[in-house]
Amino acid sequence: MYSLKSFVIVALICTSLTVSSQNADSQQARLLVSKQVLNKLLVQDSDILVKYTIYNVGSVPATNVVLQDSGFPDEAFATVKGNLNIRFNRIPSGANVTHAVVIKPLTYGRFNFTAAVVQYKSSEGAEEPQFAISSEPGEGYIISYAEYDKKFSPHLLDWFVFAIMTLPAVVGPFMLWWVSKSKYELILKQKREKLSKD
Repeated sequence: MYSLKSFVIVALICTSLTVSSQNADSQQARLLVSKQVLNKLLVQDSDILVKYTIYNVGSVPATNVVLQDSGFPDEAFATVKGNLNIRFNRIPSGANVTHAVVIKPLTYGRFNFTAAVVQYKSSEGAEEPQFAISSEPGEGYIISYAEYDKKFSPHLLDWFVFAIMTLPAVVGPFMLWWVSKSKYELILKQKREKLSKD
């Protein structure tokens, strides 16, 4: 019924359509987004550094790139430096852009650090915007400043009080030894003088 020649022609047409559709898809910008919380310890009323990195792995520049992070509510965090919503006009192909924000937690306890959303146009003539979602740092525990101070402060006042309290326990035996040693040396000295006279 069907000859080998017609089967080969159909296979070539399907292959060429697949390759041309892949080429059309490859002429787009593709963004990978990373969100990182860089602090090892998260402390109430202390700065936290959040770093966003956007990579363009596509073959054309991404335009009208808008980074939005609504994961830090105003009642729980204060923005110290930087913006949680920022716009980049263009990210070239094969390039990356880094943005950092300094925030300050106003409360303590467990907090889920969620993903940021990036909206962009995948090519110059694209009508519909594309969306990318960043990586999620996950859940973190924000410790209270009192707990942090208790664990990590140098406790100078505590050490000073400890030294004052241990002073009698060290000075008392030392004084007894000193008096005893002085008496023994005095007796020994008198004996030597007596022997030298004789």
